[in-house]
Amino acid sequence: MLVCAIVAVGLMVADLRLTRMEEVRAQLSTVVAPVQWVVSLPSSVLSWATLALSDQRALVDENGRLREQILTLSHRVQRMADLTAENVRLRELLSAARQHDMPFITAELLSLDPDPFAHQMVLDRGRRDGVQVGQPVMDAAGLVGQVTSVSAYSSRVLMVADASHALPVRVNRNGLRFILQGGGRYDRLSVLHVPDTADIRVGDLLVTSGLARRFPPGYPVARVSEVVHDPGEPFARVSAAPVAQLQRSRHFLLLFPPSQLRFDDPGWDGDIEAMAIEAARAVVGNAARAPAPEDDDEEDR
Repeated sequence: MLVCAIVAVGLMVADLRLTRMEEVRAQLSTVVAPVQWVVSLPSSVLSWATLALSDQRALVDENGRLREQILTLSHRVQRMADLTAENVRLRELLSAARQHDMPFITAELLSLDPDPFAHQMVLDRGRRDGVQVGQPVMDAAGLVGQVTSVSAYSSRVLMVADASHALPVRVNRNGLRFILQGGGRYDRLSVLHVPDTADIRVGDLLVTSGLARRFPPGYPVARVSEVVHDPGEPFARVSAAPVAQLQRSRHFLLLFPPSQLRFDDPGWDGDIEAMAIEAARAVVGNAARAPAPEDDDEEDR
């Protein structure tokens, strides 16, 4: 240790006094450089590992945030698609309503009857909105059914596909009148008592005839899908498919009686509360004050 101390002191004095020691110091630095690199290696490895781990953690956190943003944007896109489709359906409803000068209110589906043999549904409009028993219900394509019971905030609708439902219709092509009855299936209705010689064809549009004062005339109900003539039988077997989207529609129109009819008319239920009558009168008054569309499509649907 003493020798080392003496040598160290001698080298420091020589480095201070002699100019040639700069060359010696440079050569010694070259020799000592690998040793310095080896000594600093653990510290460098630790710094690199810390930086790599921190970068990886930042990447993992950023990846998680991006995934959350993707899920959020995907949810918004799905909701946007649903809102777009709903907007299209509401526009179709409004277009269907403009073709007929009759007051209406819109309604949305609340629930369907779980009984597979009963084709009924519940809408979110009731007595406080002026809804009455027997009121026609439509979607953007055609007649859906009629209101059978009303509560304060909801109403039950019997669909045209129900086996207990029947209504008078006429063939839009030639005016022949028949009775259309549900068959317990969403895609099949029966045209009753069609003479074997009647002029009815596959593809004919069946519309409401206006008889019985239950449904206004001219609304599409079904399209003939099958006509079977049995030899020797007086009546043909005629089937039709509803034009309304009974299994897919969520938005509907509840039609009110024409403005020229009184609300105490025998064709409508007279035992309704004064609040319901006032609500119905308000709907009719708003519809009467609304400007008529410029281009009213008169084509047969």
